[in-house]
Amino acid sequence: MAAFSHLSFTPSLPPTKLGTFNSKVTSCLSLKQSNDQILASQNDAVLFDGLRVVFAAGGTGGHIYPAVAIADELKITNPNAQILFLGIPKSMESKAVPNAGHDFAAVPAAKLHRPVLSPRNVFLPYHLIKSIIWSYYKLREFDPHIVIGTGGYVSFPVGIAAALRGVKLVIQEQNAVPGIANWLLSFLAEVVFVAFNSTIDCFPSGSGKKCVVCGNPVRLSLRKNVSKEAARGRFFPKCGEEAEDVKVLLVLGGSLGANAINIALLNLYYQMLLEKEDLFIIWQTGVEAYNEMESLVKNHPRLLLKPFMHKMDLAYAAADLVVSRAGAMTCYEILATGKPSILIPSPDADEGHQFKNASLMADLAGLRVITEDELDSTTLGNAIEEILGDESKMADMSERALKAANVNASEEIAHQVLSLVSLSRAKK
Repeated sequence: MAAFSHLSFTPSLPPTKLGTFNSKVTSCLSLKQSNDQILASQNDAVLFDGLRVVFAAGGTGGHIYPAVAIADELKITNPNAQILFLGIPKSMESKAVPNAGHDFAAVPAAKLHRPVLSPRNVFLPYHLIKSIIWSYYKLREFDPHIVIGTGGYVSFPVGIAAALRGVKLVIQEQNAVPGIANWLLSFLAEVVFVAFNSTIDCFPSGSGKKCVVCGNPVRLSLRKNVSKEAARGRFFPKCGEEAEDVKVLLVLGGSLGANAINIALLNLYYQMLLEKEDLFIIWQTGVEAYNEMESLVKNHPRLLLKPFMHKMDLAYAAADLVVSRAGAMTCYEILATGKPSILIPSPDADEGHQFKNASLMADLAGLRVITEDELDSTTLGNAIEEILGDESKMADMSERALKAANVNASEEIAHQVLSLVSLSRAKK
């Protein structure tokens, strides 16, 4: 710390307009709080008015959308609840959160570059201290009953600030293996919500006792039943009455794009469409790759090329087989919708998260995993043909996926959060 003493500063905190507000947990497995405690406080929790909650989430949709799903459930249960998201300015969360109808306030970024010993991290302590101080002031201004962290660079300084202010902290980990921020924050958290039983062993032994296995919160639209025929009609209007007889391949390369997946499919898609007259392809190239792919891909009535999929509920409903990266939330959405899948984990994901996610999906639901080193058009084509041509295999994947998912995770996490706040208030 002495080495950074010359970098003194007084944060100038901009005013945050927060607006004017009025102020069955049986499937979650808690290793800390008994079901009796939860159920005893749940009625009080539901009636609790004037609830104030801060969410710390950012960086990617995999961190942001679980937080939004929990926040939406809290608002359903407590319409007068005040909710504030803290995130990085000019980031994905700065746009996604207000679009979802929640208040957002920015705190300075404190980004950890990989590898940890990178020269780019030389000023990390300075940026981290600055971010903690800004977060502390935001928490003092909003005075939340609880802080919920779902990962991303912003979650660590906000979590530290919560501990310094004596505000209850809970975290939610989407991945099969926790990231650095959540691993460290688990020491300070009251409860650690995880998606899978195996994730518990990846936390420090003391923190493992705080874990609650609830699954990953999925967006509300995915929990609504959309018929396959209706969904396919939205993408391919001419599909008509043949919707039951065709096969739809959904290819997801992430919001920005997965170059390796796009190239493998580019060398494959047209021949597949020529050979299989019952095959339709929905291809999300990613925003950054779309213009290049659009210039290279031939138009075809059974091919839909999109930069980004805004109606993922319809895309999943229409699909028979999904080809995708292995981000935590994509993996869980695949489980929740029961879709047979081919996962191609990104080798660039922090701490190898995607490979670990994909390996867990293979164990849970028998999903096919192709590493990027193995990926080419022949390997991908063979895997697609093998799965689409085997109805028994597809049915088994779908059944196992649905069994592994908990589509009510956001509702259950919200109720446990309310129970925790109610128990805390009862002790005062």
